Amino acid sequence: MSTPAVDFAALDRYIHDHIRDWMEELGVLCAVPSVSARHEAIQPCAEAVADLLSRRGFKTSVTSVDGGHPVVLGHASAPDSARTMLFYNHYDVQPPEPLPLWESPPFELTERDGAVYARGAKDDKGELVARLAAIDALRAVMGGYPCQLTWLVEGEEEIGSPHLPAWIEKHRADVQADAAIWEEGQIDEDGRPIVRLGARGLLYVDLSVKTIARDAHSGAANLLPNAAWRMAWALASIKGPDGRIRIPGFYDAVRKPTPAEEAMLSRLPNTSENTRREFGLDRLLDGVTDVERAYFTPTANIAGIGAGYQGAGSKTVIPSQAMAKMDFRLVPDQDPIDILEKLREHLRAEGFDGVKIDVLAAQPPGLTDPDAPIVRLTAEVAGEVYGKPALIVPLTGGTTPMYPVHHPRRACGEPRRRLGFEESSPLAERVHEAGRFRERGQAHRQALGSLRGQMKGEGLDQSSPS
Repeated sequence: MSTPAVDFAALDRYIHDHIRDWMEELGVLCAVPSVSARHEAIQPCAEAVADLLSRRGFKTSVTSVDGGHPVVLGHASAPDSARTMLFYNHYDVQPPEPLPLWESPPFELTERDGAVYARGAKDDKGELVARLAAIDALRAVMGGYPCQLTWLVEGEEEIGSPHLPAWIEKHRADVQADAAIWEEGQIDEDGRPIVRLGARGLLYVDLSVKTIARDAHSGAANLLPNAAWRMAWALASIKGPDGRIRIPGFYDAVRKPTPAEEAMLSRLPNTSENTRREFGLDRLLDGVTDVERAYFTPTANIAGIGAGYQGAGSKTVIPSQAMAKMDFRLVPDQDPIDILEKLREHLRAEGFDGVKIDVLAAQPPGLTDPDAPIVRLTAEVAGEVYGKPALIVPLTGGTTPMYPVHHPRRACGEPRRRLGFEESSPLAERVHEAGRFRERGQAHRQALGSLRGQMKGEGLDQSSPS
């Protein structure tokens, strides 16, 4: 039986006519300060997301495992299709500090100079509402959804999704899908949509050391061990001035880009000049000249460090304790647990066995087969909506929980790919002119509309994940 044509013009008119409704919903969602690092307003935000889905006919549940933040799961049926599309989003946000840099309250959606600003308006509440706009238009114009929809919205993405793998293991049957649209994406400075197929892994650790029972007067600095120095030396042992990570075996599992990935990289524009300009640099670190290729190199980053007196004026003190936060961005085929054990052994071998390691997040890299039909379809849709060919990027520098969702031993057993369209911006939480929001809604509605025929049975499945 032939598939009815999709009236994209009618869908676009619907989005144009109702955009203020979705902006109001975005304002309500952004007003909930769901900072996962501080466990703030998590339950209210999960319930708000569940309500948004329930109002659109989704059967929703709000559940958690092992004391983790709630996961919102929604299912919507489509009588004409047995195939399922999964949406992944997250409702948690980063802390808004430093507050003096905000020109408007961080949890109050503010329109200014053709854009809207709020914590979460980009990454990831804005993206979630853009998808709501797409399915609202499809439902209104077509009378229903073009395929079965499963929506997974978690509350720990900004802290490494530590409980999501266990949640997926428990709800494996509930998140089976034929394809997935991931949390976000990007539009480059020239207006070209970017489709990223993978994400680096992550190991995030707290390091702490205590050298004496209490802080002491610095007159005894040649008698008592200083925790700040101890931490500084430990950190210096991990990475050298040449940028090389000194943990033995750290690079053993790193693989080079495949021929397919090399082909994708060769077709991408060089963005190093834009990156240098954005951050006021004459050159990038370690002589990097190809930003996208650099994402295939793992990192060791100090995200925070503290010890001793840090107030105004002076205080002659020997710090008794010191701390540092580190994140390691990992590439295919590195394993965060393997890297953790190598870090432990390195510190022990270097004489820093007194440095305590607490793991905050551990997540393997996630990849999608570039030859999957859904990748081609996504790129075609993006090109149609934005009027320029899509850039297909094999790996992004950040981390998102693709691995537990698509890996056969950990979750669903079907490959996923990341899809999302945003404009890039150097300002934290600067989002979308109204027109850009509309374009994202159009992109998602067209992706779903174009999938209507394919989701009825024509080969979106892959036999194994990448």
